[in-house]
This record gives sequence, structure tokens and C-alpha cells, in this order.
Amino acid sequence: MRRITRIATVGVASAALALSATACGGKSSSDAGTASDGAKAAIAYDIGGKGDQSFNDAAYAGLAKAEKDLDIKGTDSEPTDGEGDADKVQRLTDLARAGNNPVIGVGFAYAPAIKKVAPKFPKVSFGIIDDSSVTDKNIANMVFNEEQGSYLAGVAAAKTTKTKTVGFIGGVETPLIKKFQAGFEQGVKATDPSVKVLSQYLTQPPNFDGFSKPDLGKAAAQGQLDKKADVVYHAAGLAGFGAIEATATAGKWAIGVDSDQYAQKGLAKYKDKILTSVTKDVSDAVYNLIKSVKDGKPESGEIRYGLAQDGVGLADSNPAYTKMTDVVTAVEKAKKDIIDGKITVKTTP
Repeated sequence: MRRITRIATVGVASAALALSATACGGKSSSDAGTASDGAKAAIAYDIGGKGDQSFNDAAYAGLAKAEKDLDIKGTDSEPTDGEGDADKVQRLTDLARAGNNPVIGVGFAYAPAIKKVAPKFPKVSFGIIDDSSVTDKNIANMVFNEEQGSYLAGVAAAKTTKTKTVGFIGGVETPLIKKFQAGFEQGVKATDPSVKVLSQYLTQPPNFDGFSKPDLGKAAAQGQLDKKADVVYHAAGLAGFGAIEATATAGKWAIGVDSDQYAQKGLAKYKDKILTSVTKDVSDAVYNLIKSVKDGKPESGEIRYGLAQDGVGLADSNPAYTKMTDVVTAVEKAKKDIIDGKITVKTTP
């Protein structure tokens, strides 16, 4: 069976190091040498920074691939703790002035900053992941059908649970994360209406700690485990590390997000209990934008990645998952039905 997603994975630092980097902020360059033609590209991380074992690391994988394949010099820039839009404006401005093209904001939180900065650098392409509200001729909006991948996770969870109780943990209650919740709940109920779904969020905007603090994810998962959940799916960035730790330690199944978390070195201790992950091909999105600029035909406007484009999917790296033939069959059927238009997945709970 071929892997459902094409997303790349990279070795990453431990969660503790990631939290330290987030707190310190600042910019860092990758290990690649200077590109032969001076071409440069930059990514500015979302909350949690590099080492989140998830969303940001997927973006870094795309940058690293571009460095290797396209002979460009990559720069990645960390967020500061509790930063505001003005900090993001300054970061993007600095990256653009340094000659990076494209400059990519990893996450919807960069929308206000890109709206301000992009018009000032009309010859620079700006990319933003998970947002399509800010548009201009030099802005590429890289968006995903997260609800579709989450539906497949719901199917897998409903087919796997023994207690008829599963959990969803969202980092912060935003429209984006509600797409994950909606798809997961729909997939569960469509597969087995008798399965109970426990859904909760770690924080509410403007508090975004739910994407960065593993202790919050750990406590939430423990609460769901205490209520008999035996499959827990998180969409919580670095905070999801704690959810996976608690779930795996209890001997129950965890479902990861964004990257194939079974393959992340920082989560190796828990990999055997990471059933699968809902992946977003953020890696390819970043790589494709960089390549388009390098080729002189920069992408712009909305670029959508769904199941039909292999832009979202369900990872099958864990041998334990692939041995569950009834689960795999159900997931594959659901995937085909979504692509064929037989199933329309909700984007709100």
C-alpha cells in the first residue's frame, strides 16, 4: 500500500529545546552554504517555532529540500514569546530587506503583517500558510482541506476504539482548528454513531498558549483518558507533544497532526502508540513556492491542497496501523468517496 501522503520529515530538536528557542526568538540560518547565484528564501515560524514536531517542522522540511535541490540559501526566523503584529511586521520587513525571495509566513497569524509588508516590496513574493483573507499580486495563499484529512482520522478512530470513546484536542479555538474538529467528529459518527467524541480546546484567542505549551496538552489528554477515551487526536502544535506523551504512556492510541509524527525523532519514545497522523503537505507548499520564484514564475493567489492533490492525508508509517486491514480499507473507501464527491466534509462542528 502506498503512503497516503508525500510529506517530508526531518530530524528535529527536542521539545524542550524548541520551547527555549521560542522564548529567545531571533533569526537563524540553516546549515546550507551560500547559493551560487545568490538566491535566498526565508520562512518565519508560527507559535512553537522549529522543533514543534509538527507544523513548523513541516515548513522547515520544505525549505531544507529547496536548499538541497534548488541551490538557494535558506533563512528561518523564530517567533518571540507573546509577540504582536508589530513584531511580525518587523520580522518580515527585515527578511525582505535582506534579499530573501520568497518570504513565507508560517501560519494564519501572519496575515495582518503580510497585508502591511507585501505592498512595500512589490518585487518580493510573500507566502502565507493557512490564510486566504489577504490577497495581492505578490502574495501566495497556501491553504489546505484539513477537514478532509481529519475525517479520515475519525474513520480510523471509530474503527479502532474499544471503549467507544475517542478524544479531540484543539490548541486554540479558531476557525482553522474547528475544521479539524468538524472533520474528525463527522468521520467518527459516519463510521459508528455509537462512538462518543470528547472535544475540547486548550485556550481561547487571544491566548495562543494552546499551540505552544505541552503541559496543557498533557493535562487535557489525561482528562479524556480518565473519561475512557482510548484514541486521542490532537491539533495543537507543540502542545500536542504533551497529548501524545500522556496518551502513549497510558498505552492508548494517539493520532498526530500536520507532520507524520510517527517518524519524528523527538517523539520516538512514543512512536509505537502513534496510530497515524493527519498530514498537511506544508513541505511541498513551501518548496513549490520557492521553486516558482526561482523559475521566474512566482505563484500567487489561492493555492489549495486537498485529498485530490495529495495535499492532506493520513500517514501509514506505523506497521501496527497497516496490519489493521479493516481500518485501512475503511479509510481508503472514505478517501475515495470524498475525492469522488460522495462525501462532503463539514468545515465547522
